[in-house]
Amino acid sequence: MQAQKVFGATLPEWKAPVRPGPAQIEGRYARLERLDPEAHAHALFAAYREDDSVWDYLPYGPFASEAGFIRWLGDMAASTDPLFYAIRDLDTGLIGGMQAFLRISPEVGSIELGHINMAARLQRRRAASEAMLLMIGWAFDAGYRRFEWKCDALNLPSRRAAERLGLSYEGVFRQATIYKGRNRDTAWFAAIDAEWPVLRAAYASWLEPRNFDADGGQILRLSDLTRPILAARDPARG
Repeated sequence: MQAQKVFGATLPEWKAPVRPGPAQIEGRYARLERLDPEAHAHALFAAYREDDSVWDYLPYGPFASEAGFIRWLGDMAASTDPLFYAIRDLDTGLIGGMQAFLRISPEVGSIELGHINMAARLQRRRAASEAMLLMIGWAFDAGYRRFEWKCDALNLPSRRAAERLGLSYEGVFRQATIYKGRNRDTAWFAAIDAEWPVLRAAYASWLEPRNFDADGGQILRLSDLTRPILAARDPARG
């Protein structure tokens, strides 16, 4: 007897979303600005000089000179995939990092957040978290069905950050690539559009001004709000 063939659900209403590219994506605490070397290079170079370790898990950097950094930043700004944004902390007015949409595939509704590099002045601030939430929100509101996050499997802070944002663990691709002369096993995380309404509500609750004390410290943790949404948890958390 021949086994019955099984297929995935049909998607009769599926329409490919637009490619990303707004000049700005504005939130309550952060603003994403399309990367512009003229507007952002000096501020970013100064911010990153505070701690070279921010480049450890990236395939480029640190940069010995501002001139070299500006040349590299010009190449990144000209790219459409990855598509880079600088991050401005609206509480301080300072540029403190950058990140990008990448592996942009509107034809299947998949998009990734990566190249995340937060300088010390931006780390652990609500603007840093909101910057990532803004990109997730833009993608799902635009009609993407899958939002991905990938990182070096040894980069435990990145793995924790993905889960904190409500992105579910999907496994490790062994020997996925090589960078800076090192092997990289890559940990995968993702959220899908069916999870977005609950994620959006969790994000909105966390971003409420009353959820922060006078020093900007969170009262209710984002991870507590997103944990029930996870399809699978990261075993690296123990």
